[in-house]
Amino acid sequence: MSSPHDFDFFHGDWDVVNRSRADFLDPDSDWVEFPATSRCWPLFDGAANIDEIDMPHLGSKGLTLRLFDRETEQWSLTWSSSRTGKLFPPVFGRFEGERGEFHGEDTHDGKDVRVRFVWSGISATTARWEQAFSVDGGDTWVANWVMEFTRASGTPGA
Repeated sequence: MSSPHDFDFFHGDWDVVNRSRADFLDPDSDWVEFPATSRCWPLFDGAANIDEIDMPHLGSKGLTLRLFDRETEQWSLTWSSSRTGKLFPPVFGRFEGERGEFHGEDTHDGKDVRVRFVWSGISATTARWEQAFSVDGGDTWVANWVMEFTRASGTPGA
């Protein structure tokens, strides 16, 4: 069962290895790899958090606001980029054991897409996030962004 403390593992500083597809909808497009750093702060006694990721390779930063809905026992995750200053549509979901899966609706390059975020590989010093898009309502998915997190030295759990 999901809880307000599902993302406690993510609080603190992280080094990140990003891999993203050159074309988010093309499963055969090349992967681009680049580093980043991230910091996450807890809010609402753990039932919310916000993180900022610095991606110099892209010349931008991003942030995610995560909120736990105590009534539905689901999380909403909402992303924003410093490039636009706009909030993207949220994804919703929960953790089952050590894996969190979140779904939502968005558009990419003018096409409606179903979005999936998966959190896995969670430990005191590592975590993995993957984004995938579907243009057929979730029948098939194209993984288009992966972040491998490693706890930055000198932070709790490192």
